[in-house]
Amino acid sequence: MTSPLACSAEEAQAPTQEPAAIFSVQDETFEALRTADVVYLGERHDSAADHAAQLTIIEGLYAENPDMAIALEMFQRPFQPAIDRYLAGEISEEELVAQTEYLERWGFPWEFYAPFLRFAQENDLPVLALNAPAEITRQIAREGLDSLEGDDFRYIPPLAEVDTSNADYRAFVAEAFGAHGAHGNLDLDNFFAAQVMWDETMAMTIADFKAANADTQVVVLAGNGHVIYGHGIPDRVQRRLGDDLTQQIVLLNPIEFFEEEGGAIADAFWYSE
Repeated sequence: MTSPLACSAEEAQAPTQEPAAIFSVQDETFEALRTADVVYLGERHDSAADHAAQLTIIEGLYAENPDMAIALEMFQRPFQPAIDRYLAGEISEEELVAQTEYLERWGFPWEFYAPFLRFAQENDLPVLALNAPAEITRQIAREGLDSLEGDDFRYIPPLAEVDTSNADYRAFVAEAFGAHGAHGNLDLDNFFAAQVMWDETMAMTIADFKAANADTQVVVLAGNGHVIYGHGIPDRVQRRLGDDLTQQIVLLNPIEFFEEEGGAIADAFWYSE
């Protein structure tokens, strides 16, 4: 299913130059991040070094421009009210973990992500729960997009905004699909559709926030697979908000695969010292 709003892979505003190398927030190459409307910090979820780098970057950006929001793949959209209660000081951190069902729905160590919530609370910053409900993406993976109806769309975009046309992205996801081994009754079409729904939901959430808060810089924490080459979230935010939006894709401590690919995979590589 192809959205009438979709741009082709050739039209997508993915990075086109060799990624800049950044080692510190004092580096000249860091300046491009300061002026971007949206900054994506692509992580490996299980990497403590990546999360430490994300906090360093956020602190560096905030020091120059405190008008910032932090957007997190790790929380699903139905739990935004719990995040807002935590930021307002109405519930404890322990209650936040429980009320967002973080351990059940994400599961990586809480201490990897707690510093971002604490930083946001201390500095009165918005935090966006980006992700689609797991119940919905599981349903798509098993039964396809056409199985959705009615209240299923409460937290996700309409089907007309779900663009599955990017052949390069499909090939990337297909490789991951094969690498994951057995998938039971899942097929690649539905697996890819579920991945795209994650991306479109996160993009919609970012775009809606930016439309209402044009001057606020949004820093997005998401897995590498959702940001490389711009195929996942960034192109879909650009499609919604237009060419004037400036975005920067940063891969943290890139592994050899990313370095070998080079070119358009990202705008910058961050290397922890």
